[in-house]
Amino acid sequence: MPRGPGYTPPVQREFWNERYSRDGLAYGDAPNDFLAQMAARLPRQGRAIDLGAGEGRNALFLASLGLDTLAVDQSEVGLRKAARLAAERSLPLRTEAADLLRFDAPPGSVAVVTSVFVHLPAQVRAPLHARVRDWLAPGGLFLLEAFAPEQCARGNGGPSDPSRYATLDTLLLELGGLTIEHGVALERELAEGDFHSGLAPVVQVLARKP
Repeated sequence: MPRGPGYTPPVQREFWNERYSRDGLAYGDAPNDFLAQMAARLPRQGRAIDLGAGEGRNALFLASLGLDTLAVDQSEVGLRKAARLAAERSLPLRTEAADLLRFDAPPGSVAVVTSVFVHLPAQVRAPLHARVRDWLAPGGLFLLEAFAPEQCARGNGGPSDPSRYATLDTLLLELGGLTIEHGVALERELAEGDFHSGLAPVVQVLARKP
């Protein structure tokens, strides 16, 4: 486990378990807008991993496309909601409660990896992105949307710790070796449940393994 200068420990499970223990869905039941917009580019078979899946809105969307989907999150409470929603919708979905610092998958085994509003310190994020490159099969896709650093002062979503944000340039460096098919920084209107709403600066990446 990294312990270098400036290292920030991962957010504790208790925070997310408390957030997801409330009635309803913290970020709504619709998939992330960027993921939905990119759906036509995604395969309809193969394995998918949704990192930081929470209550499962994006993992369930991937499963609805026909992908063999694994929802990964540190919150057991969120994943129980995801599993319940999958059963209600008759969608196959696997879940795994794991710290993203340690989570791994077999090399070359995954068709799609998604990371939607997952904000990790650089000492965790950069090694994770290196592992994502390894997990992807040739032609596999990595999709990411996250708040840009400017969001830290906005107060309408995202962590209060500025070290958990990354610029688009930083992300593209971390994803070296993948072909960037879409990489932009922009402001867009969010309407994702109680915790992501209003105009926000975001970074978006769709990258393919050659």
